[in-house]
Amino acid sequence: MGFRTKQIHAGVTPDPVTGAILTPIHQSTTFVQESVDDYMAKGFSYSRAGNPTVAAFEEKVAVLEGGAAATAYGTGMSATTAVMLALLDAGSHCVVSDVVYGGTHRFATQVMSRFGVEFSFVDTSDAANVEAAMRDNTQLVFTETPANPTLKLTDLAAVSEIARSDGVPHVVDNTFLTPYYQRPLELGADLVLHSTTKYMDGHNATLGGAVVAATEELQSKLRFIQKSAGMIMSPQVAWLTLQGVKTLSERMDRQSANAMEVASFLEGHPKVESVSYPGLESFVQHELATRQASGFGAMAWFEVRGGVEAGKKLMAAVELWSLAENLGSVESLITHPVTMTHGDMTPGERAAVGITDGLVRLSVGLEDAEDLIADLAQALDRV
Repeated sequence: MGFRTKQIHAGVTPDPVTGAILTPIHQSTTFVQESVDDYMAKGFSYSRAGNPTVAAFEEKVAVLEGGAAATAYGTGMSATTAVMLALLDAGSHCVVSDVVYGGTHRFATQVMSRFGVEFSFVDTSDAANVEAAMRDNTQLVFTETPANPTLKLTDLAAVSEIARSDGVPHVVDNTFLTPYYQRPLELGADLVLHSTTKYMDGHNATLGGAVVAATEELQSKLRFIQKSAGMIMSPQVAWLTLQGVKTLSERMDRQSANAMEVASFLEGHPKVESVSYPGLESFVQHELATRQASGFGAMAWFEVRGGVEAGKKLMAAVELWSLAENLGSVESLITHPVTMTHGDMTPGERAAVGITDGLVRLSVGLEDAEDLIADLAQALDRV
C-alpha cells in the first residue's frame, strides 16, 4: 500500500460491535477478564500496560515508519526519556547531535547526568565526528535531523553504519520531516522518535510522543520502561492524533510548498541578513536534503538586519503569524528560540552550535502563502 493509504487505514478497522468507522475512545482504566485461565485473552488488562485506542495509534505509526512496533507516550519528551532510560545504564556514554531540541539537551545534562551518564554533543553533520566521539562505554547515538532550530542535517546512513559497527543503537528524532518525507529505519537507524504534538497531530490540540523500534528486542525494552514508569499516552490523545495523521501527507505537501515561497521571499529581502531552509539551493546541505528525504519540510529560520532588537520588533509587528513555542500545526507560528525553546541552554552553548540571539524560527502553516508573505513584508517595513 502507498503512504496515503496507510496513513488512513493502518492500525484501524471498523468497530466490530457498532460498525463505527472511527476507532472508539476506550476511556477505561481496567478490562474485565473472562477467567483466571484466560487472563489477557483479549489483549488488555489495565490501561497503563496497554489500551485499545492507544494500540491502534501505535500500530499506525509503526506501519508508517516501517518498524516492528511502536510505543506511544504522553509527550515528546516522555518518548525521549523512555529511549534514554531503556538504553543507557549508569556510567554509560551517549553521542548526541550538538543541535537538538532544548528539552532533550536539558534532560541529558540536568537529569541523566545525575546518574553518571555522560554525553558528548558533537556536530553530527560530519559523520567523522561521531566516529571520533565513540567510546568503549558508548551505548547510544542520538541524532535529530533536521535539527531544531538551525535545521542542520545528519547523514543518517553514514552515522547508522558507524553506530552499527560498534554495536550501538542509533535513534533519530524525525519530528520535523515525519515518515512522509523521511524514514530513518530505511537508512539504517534502529529507532525513530517523534513528538506527535507537532505534525502527527497538526492542529495544536494534543501533547504526545512515539518511538518506533526496528526490532522486537528494542521494542520490549521500551515497552518495559513505558509500563514501569507510567509514561503513557491517553486514549483521547491517541484518538485525536489518529484523526490528525489521516491528513499528514496533504498538510506536509502544502506547508512545505508554503515554506519554500516564504523562504524565497525572505532570501531576497534587503532587511534580512540570512535565511536557512533545506529547499533553497543556498542551503549548505541542500544536496543531502535532496538525497536523504523526499521533501524539505515546513520549518525555516532567518535573521533580520539589526540584530536582536530588530528581530523583537518584527515578532511584535506580525499579525497573521502567532508568537508561540509549538511547530507543525496548520497555523503559522513564529518563535524566538533564545528566549523560548532553547532558553535553558547557556549563551555559550547556543553560540557554539549557531543558535544566535537574533535567530527567528518559522513553522509555516496552511494559510495562503501570499498572505503569510504580506504579513512578514509589513512587519519588516516596520523594523
